[in-house]
Amino acid sequence: MNLLTSEAIVLRTWPVHEADLVVSFFTRDYGKMKGVAKSALRSRRRFGGALEPMTVARAWFVERPKQELVRLDQLEIVRSPLSSPIDVARMTVLSFFAELLDEALPDHDPQETIFRLVLSVLEQTLVEQPWMPLTYFLLWMTRLMGLLPDIVHCTACGEALVAGETNFNSFGDGLFCRVHRNGNASDLSADSWQMAQRMLRAPVGAFAGEAWARRRAQDLRRFTLQSLERHLERKLKSAEALGRLPG
Repeated sequence: MNLLTSEAIVLRTWPVHEADLVVSFFTRDYGKMKGVAKSALRSRRRFGGALEPMTVARAWFVERPKQELVRLDQLEIVRSPLSSPIDVARMTVLSFFAELLDEALPDHDPQETIFRLVLSVLEQTLVEQPWMPLTYFLLWMTRLMGLLPDIVHCTACGEALVAGETNFNSFGDGLFCRVHRNGNASDLSADSWQMAQRMLRAPVGAFAGEAWARRRAQDLRRFTLQSLERHLERKLKSAEALGRLPG
């Protein structure tokens, strides 16, 4: 058995026995892991407040032969979401990040690009209105998972799409032109369509400071979420919570 260490992001925890926790965590070097944190509910020295979802930490863990779960020995906080003021909207967005990553990422498969994406949107979520980094995260997760269709040409005919005349539907992937709009289609606004193209060319920090009310790019978030949920074949509970937020 070898003691391994990696930068990691805590996703979820489940209680087992009296004081133990099963922890799902996404590591930079080894991908998503699940491990048992013995006596985690009692040991402040080894875990402290590092078990909050979306905490960035240095993790020490041991892989055991023929064991699905690693032994998680210690987490040392690098950055905690609780270090900044957290309102209901930010907390719900952080929960969404954690749920999507936990559901979408395969175990033991390093995903360096996604790891860097999460760090960048997490930083912005803690200092900006959360809707911009949420939009960026959804768009790029859809792309990095290979689920984002061509967003500049109609899926049906291949013609170039036009701002303000682009739509999507809940039954299939892709964006469509005005001619191939069906009865169940939803419009993708000109601002959202152009924003998607901008976001695919620039880092998330390039959008810091822009005005981002909740309604901005709401249709783009719905479009990308539909693609992700079709792939996962399930609805995300935290996405439903996001939809219930006021404003």
